Amino acid sequence: MVKEETCRELALSFPETNEAPHFEKPSFRVAKKIFATLNLKENRICVKLSEIDQDVFSAFDKDVIHPVPNKWGKMGWTLVDLGKVRKDMLADILTMAYCEVAPKRLADLVNKPDNSNDI
Repeated sequence: MVKEETCRELALSFPETNEAPHFEKPSFRVAKKIFATLNLKENRICVKLSEIDQDVFSAFDKDVIHPVPNKWGKMGWTLVDLGKVRKDMLADILTMAYCEVAPKRLADLVNKPDNSNDI
């Protein structure tokens, strides 16, 4: 289970991200583009994923992660149940959502390859 404060912290941890209202829900944006919206009443977050990432994450457990059940879902918008998702998985999901909409220069800052095995 991920609490609202933790979800918000994770979403705002990416470069040049800000929070702004989107109708009655908090949204998280980069370069004026929404990558996630938080639905406090339903204890879930909606994220923008690529079709491939949406398929991969949804394969984990459709009770936890699944496409929005309409044409928005076909465009990558995906619902995540904050009461059931693990924090590490949500961090990965938010990273992919951020990189999906962020300018390449910002996405590259987040998607740096791990060079820890380099000698």
